Amino acid sequence: MYFSRSTIPYVRGEAAENKRFENYRFYKHIGLYVFQRKFLMQYAQLPASDLEKAEKLEQLRILEAGYKIKSGITNYDSISIDTPEDVARVVAILRQTPSGT
Repeated sequence: MYFSRSTIPYVRGEAAENKRFENYRFYKHIGLYVFQRKFLMQYAQLPASDLEKAEKLEQLRILEAGYKIKSGITNYDSISIDTPEDVARVVAILRQTPSGT
């Protein structure tokens, strides 16, 4: 398993031109993490891994340290929030949404 902010595989070049992956199913990552206290204490002692530094994703530190991450599939879609501009976009959406929905 691997986490990235890019599509995995990141299709480029000849594969993209030939639309070789056109019929493949790609999944969007929605991060909801639940940890036991014991693990969090261990995690806090782990150094940031090279992949974590490269991708800026803490999940990679967990995987490189040999831990497992369970995942599942949902039909729910979400809005990505990775930058201050994303936050502003979501705030604008929430302001347009009636209360209680």
